[in-house]
Amino acid sequence: MIGVTAESAPLRDASEVADFARNSFRPSAGDRVGVELEFLVFDRTDVTGQVPVSRVERALPAQLPGGSKVTFEPGGQLELSGPAGSLPLMLTALAADVAAVRDALDAEGLALAGVGLDPVRPARRQLTLPRYDAMAEFLGRPYGALMMCSTASIQVNLDLGDRPAPRWERAHALGPMLLAAFANSPLSDGRPSGWMSGRQAVWDNLDPTRTAPVPRTGDPAADWAEYLLDARLMLVREDDDHYRTIRDGSTFRDWLAGGGPRRPTAEDLAYHATTVFPPVRPRGWLEIRYLDAQHPSAWPVCAAVTYALVTDDRAADTAMAAVEPHRQAWEAAARCGLADPRIGRAAETCFRAALEALPRLGADAALVGAVAAFADRHVTTGRSPAADLTLEGLL
Repeated sequence: MIGVTAESAPLRDASEVADFARNSFRPSAGDRVGVELEFLVFDRTDVTGQVPVSRVERALPAQLPGGSKVTFEPGGQLELSGPAGSLPLMLTALAADVAAVRDALDAEGLALAGVGLDPVRPARRQLTLPRYDAMAEFLGRPYGALMMCSTASIQVNLDLGDRPAPRWERAHALGPMLLAAFANSPLSDGRPSGWMSGRQAVWDNLDPTRTAPVPRTGDPAADWAEYLLDARLMLVREDDDHYRTIRDGSTFRDWLAGGGPRRPTAEDLAYHATTVFPPVRPRGWLEIRYLDAQHPSAWPVCAAVTYALVTDDRAADTAMAAVEPHRQAWEAAARCGLADPRIGRAAETCFRAALEALPRLGADAALVGAVAAFADRHVTTGRSPAADLTLEGLL
C-alpha cells in the first residue's frame, strides 16, 4: 500500500477537491498551443497484421528535429507530442518531426496512417503495464479494448489565457462542429460502420461518468470538482507496480466519504483525474480531446482552426453564434459529420471566421491556403474527410 507522507496525507473533505479543481484553471499570460498526434502504423505488405512496437522503435530516428516526444498507446499507436509554443513555431517543429518519422518508417516498409479508428484490424493490446491491465479490466470489451488499442486522435492543448472561463465554454460549444468537420473514421472490420467518426462512437459506449462532457453552470472550477467527485473509480494504486480495479460502481465522492480501503490522498485525487476522459479536460491548460486523427498532411489544418476559434475573440464570437443551436449535437456530428445540414452551415461560418483570424495569429500564407483548400474540399461540399476515406488512400 502507498505510504502516507506529507505530500500524500489523507484528504479531509470535498473542499480539497475544489482546491485541486481551481488549480486546474489558473489563468495564464500566454497563448501557446501544443499538439499531440496519434497515428496507426501499418505494414504496407500486410495491412491486416499488427506491427510490433519494437519494430517501429527500431525504425525511428534517434532524435527528432523538432523535439517531439515519442510514446506508444496500448495497441501500438504511435504518438508524437510536440513542444508547445506560438502557432507558427509549434507547427514548424511538429511538421518536421512528422516528416522525419514518415520517412523513417517508409524506408522500413511501414506506413504512418492518420485515421480515428483502425479500419481493418481487431483490437489487440501490446503494452501490458499495470495501469493498462487495470483499465482493460474496468472498461471491458468490446469498447474498452477498441478505445485503448484501435483509436487515434489529435489532442490540441491550449493555454487558458487571462480569462479561462470563455475558452472553456468555447472548447465545449464548438465540439460537435469541429468533430464533424474533421470526422475521419468511417470504417471498421473493413466495412463502413455507419458513423463518420467511429472513434467517437466507441467513446460514447464507455463509462459516461468519465467520458461525457463536463456539465457547465458558469463556474468551471466548481463544475470540474463535481465531475471528479461523481466519476466512478477506475482503479486504486496500491504501489508503483500494483493497481486494484474497482468494480462496485463507487465514485470518488464515495471514497472520500469513507467507502474505500483507506482514506484517499491528494496523490490519489491527481491520479483519479488522469483516468477521466471528458471531451475537454483542464490540467492548468485545456486539453481538447474530441478530434479524429488526420492524414499526416492535414493535421495542421485541424490544429490551426481549433486554435483560432477558441483563442481569437473575434473569431470565437462569430463561431459561438453559429454553433449555438447545435452545441449538444455530438451524436449527429459523429454519425453524419458535415452531411448534417445544420452542422454543415455552422461549419462554413466557423471556417470563414478562422480564415480571417489566422493571419492575426501569425499564420503564414501556406497555412491559410491549406485551411482554405480544406474548407473548399470538405466544408463547402458537406463532406467530412471520412466521406472520401479508403484503405488505399489511407496508406
